[in-house]
Amino acid sequence: MKKTSGLLKQLTVLFTAFIVVFGLQSCNEKPSEKEQSVPEFNLATAKAEIEEANKNFMSLIAAGDSIGIANLYTEDAKLMFAGRPADVGRANIQTTFSRILSSGVTKVNLETKEVFGTEDLLAEEGEVTVFVGENAVAVEKYIILWKKEDGKWKLFRDIANSNSSAK
Repeated sequence: MKKTSGLLKQLTVLFTAFIVVFGLQSCNEKPSEKEQSVPEFNLATAKAEIEEANKNFMSLIAAGDSIGIANLYTEDAKLMFAGRPADVGRANIQTTFSRILSSGVTKVNLETKEVFGTEDLLAEEGEVTVFVGENAVAVEKYIILWKKEDGKWKLFRDIANSNSSAK
């Protein structure tokens, strides 16, 4: 009986040691590959993505593609240009850009001045020059809020106003 009780004590001590070692080991385990693969937000990379999206926007203006332009905006986007109510949603934004293009606008030059924000929402501050033919007809400043939709940065809020004084 004494031998059985000694053996039981030894097994209990071994089992307890095993639990302690296993518990400590699990505390020191490295995250799985899936957890490690989440890229850290990089503002410089995000700015480059915004500048690339702006190049696409400028190309679509030059091509006269109001549908393509509207698709650069989020589903719930707002376009807030001076002298008119806000356009809400892609369909209304597409209509506005169709009118802008029909008015003779042939090109815009977007110049990003600053981008700041987080992986959820970016703000871009910049300047836009609007052309009819080769003539610059307006220079405006803008603020655009960008939001990720389907893994891409899209325009969420777009507001611009003229650098010229009111007449």
